[in-house]
Amino acid sequence: MTSALTRLRHRNLGRVDYLAAWDEQRRLHEAVVAGAEPDTVLLLEHPSVYTAGKRTEPLDRPMDGTPVIDVDRGGKITWHGPGQVVGYPILKLPDPIDVVAYVRRTEQLLIDVCAEFGLATTRIEGRSGAWVPADDRGPDRKVGAIGIRVSQGVTQHGFALNCDCDLSVYDRIVPCGIRDAAVSSLSAELGRQITVADVFPVVERHLGTLLAG
Repeated sequence: MTSALTRLRHRNLGRVDYLAAWDEQRRLHEAVVAGAEPDTVLLLEHPSVYTAGKRTEPLDRPMDGTPVIDVDRGGKITWHGPGQVVGYPILKLPDPIDVVAYVRRTEQLLIDVCAEFGLATTRIEGRSGAWVPADDRGPDRKVGAIGIRVSQGVTQHGFALNCDCDLSVYDRIVPCGIRDAAVSSLSAELGRQITVADVFPVVERHLGTLLAG
C-alpha cells in the first residue's frame, strides 16, 4: 500500500522467519538503491529469535547455548518474537546523509505510537529507542528498540515495539548491552493487553514520520 501523502509503501507480512525477512530486506535494499522499487517499510512479527549487532560483547550473549544470529546492523544483542511489532524501513536517505536524524525520526514514530495507547515514553540521552522513565515501579524501561544499518544511502533493519510479548525472554541476555535498565511492553506498562494486531494499524499511520522534511 502506498500513501499519496508520504510516497512510502508498506507491506504487512504477518509472521515471518527472521532469515527469510533478512533475505527480503537485502533484495529490497538492492532494488531501492537501483531505483527499481520505492521506499518500503516491511512490518511483521518474528518467531522467537535472538540477533546480535556488531557491537555485541561476549558477556551480553546467552550463557545457556541458546542460538544467536549475528547480523550487520548497529547496536548489540536483542530478541524478536511473538507479541512484538517489527518494522524494517528500506529508505533512501536525503543528502547530506544524517543517520542520527533518521534515528531520531524513528524514535519519534515509536513515541507517537505509544502515546496513542496512553503510554508516555521519551528519549534517554545516549540510548536509542522509546523509554518509560524510572519511577516507583522500577528503573528506566525500554519498550521500543532501534538497530539500523545504512549502506549506499539506503537504510536496513529498523525498530521493534513490544506489545504483549513474554518479557522473560530478555532474562537470558543483556538486552542491547544495557545492564542498568529494564525491558517492558505496552501491555505490562498499561495493565491491559495490547496485541500486535492492535498496534500494526497505528504504526502504519505514523510511518510518514520516518521521512525527512
